[in-house]
Amino acid sequence: MLTFMATINDLEEGTTQQLDFDKIAAIGRNGHQVIPVVLQDVDSGTVLFVGYANEEALRMTLELRSAVLYSTSREEIWHKGATSGDTLDLIDVRVNCEQNSLLYRVRLAGTGACHTRDQSGSTRGCCYYRELTSGTTLAFVD
Repeated sequence: MLTFMATINDLEEGTTQQLDFDKIAAIGRNGHQVIPVVLQDVDSGTVLFVGYANEEALRMTLELRSAVLYSTSREEIWHKGATSGDTLDLIDVRVNCEQNSLLYRVRLAGTGACHTRDQSGSTRGCCYYRELTSGTTLAFVD
């Protein structure tokens, strides 16, 4: 659990580690019926981000052939890129051995996958743009 409330900017652009170890428990406490979804660029193999899908989001993903997720924080269906234009075209959906997580293999249809922007103002290609360099410090990576 976070030891203090961080602003979104501190969380998304800071270099202090603030991992949310309560995220999964909070999803359960709030009654969300979801499973984790790893979104991976089919061409590069890069993991873009991890989201969640409920049955409706999965159905919409398959129908639209574009990544649709369920936002546990906003408690709503979220078609990735609907407002930014950075949609993710669905190549295929893979199911893990225990059928409790999904892998969406996608192709970027816009300029990036993350909602954050780099110092030049460009959408980041993926959400994993920092590395843990110690127990408490993060560093930006290329």
